[in-house]
Amino acid sequence: MNYIINTIDQLKPILVGYRKSKGLSQKALAERLGVSQQSYQVLESNPRKVTLERLFNVLTLLGVKLSLSSIANLAINEHQDNW
Repeated sequence: MNYIINTIDQLKPILVGYRKSKGLSQKALAERLGVSQQSYQVLESNPRKVTLERLFNVLTLLGVKLSLSSIANLAINEHQDNW
């Protein structure tokens, strides 16, 4: 499946969905990451605080690939104003 993510808040249900589709509990995934279940629970419930490296580790364990694409007709100045 492909998902378009426009906000960080959209990551939570996607991460939960992929984890559950793999039949993994938070505890099982946390063990594979080498972190506590509580640490993974925080990551999953608040993806705003996750590092990019940790997110890549989670996605790799879930067998998910991150893909980036450009947005047509988006002026660079518009985008920079939002930073």
